[in-house]
Amino acid sequence: MSPLSHSDANAELVSLIKPLAPRPGFVDTRVPGVQAMSWEYYVASSPQIYEPSLVIIAQGSKLARLGPRTLEYGAGHYLVQALSVPFMCETFATAEAPMYGVAVSIDRALLGELVQTMGEAPNVKVKAQTPESMTSAELDAPMRESVERLLRCLHDPLDAQVMGQARVREVVYAALRGPQAGVLRALVEQTGHFARIAAALHYLRDHYDEALSVEDLARCANMSASTFHEHFKRSTLLSPVQYLKRVRLLKAQQMLIGEGMGVAQVAHKVGYQSTSQFSREYKRYFERNPGEEGERLKISA
Repeated sequence: MSPLSHSDANAELVSLIKPLAPRPGFVDTRVPGVQAMSWEYYVASSPQIYEPSLVIIAQGSKLARLGPRTLEYGAGHYLVQALSVPFMCETFATAEAPMYGVAVSIDRALLGELVQTMGEAPNVKVKAQTPESMTSAELDAPMRESVERLLRCLHDPLDAQVMGQARVREVVYAALRGPQAGVLRALVEQTGHFARIAAALHYLRDHYDEALSVEDLARCANMSASTFHEHFKRSTLLSPVQYLKRVRLLKAQQMLIGEGMGVAQVAHKVGYQSTSQFSREYKRYFERNPGEEGERLKISA
């Protein structure tokens, strides 16, 4: 039996994702940590933040801008989102050719277990300096096949319940044998700077509404404040203060749209002491006032 062409293989992935994506955006599946993705329209560049994940695209494409870097990933490619980094994201899709994909969250405990079991990888170099927090790669045969098996499993409730986590494990294992293995290994190299920054980011994401200093975060990473600041900026292309501000604003947007809260209430909940300062920074980041988010929601509804 001859192997499928890239276009046929992508079409096969689309046929498996389509029933799992009944509405635009990210949709949870039967397996925790796995989401189907779809869009039927172009989405202009807007601020986003993804949890650490592998984002596999079967049709359509996305463009990510992180500082001076521009990263395009389309059909037959996958994004390795190693750290939760705010970035600008643009989605290319139409009603005739929707964007379809699947996102698989990266569990650091699973990643660490796999790396430990695999041992040293002679062909993989974990860079001495902090690696890129976002990279993309082409779907090779092992990765594509593991994604297909995961998607097939999601269609059957019993398969998903019994085999779901094993299929996720297989996808992460395939990524660890792929061209971006280095950045994934760096996430769990406990003595490395990248893993320490990841730990500090995890703490920051859980405590973003509190008064946090660079010294507090550096202690989480077991680094001096100056070393932490240097490696944080190298990993995320943002200073710790800039990162905290963007996380707060993105969380605020979710509350304004998803929970319909008032501006002053949201400002306080995400850690701002001054509503006017919050409104100024919100408008600077999203190019609209926070009070407009509720109106936009009514219009779109």
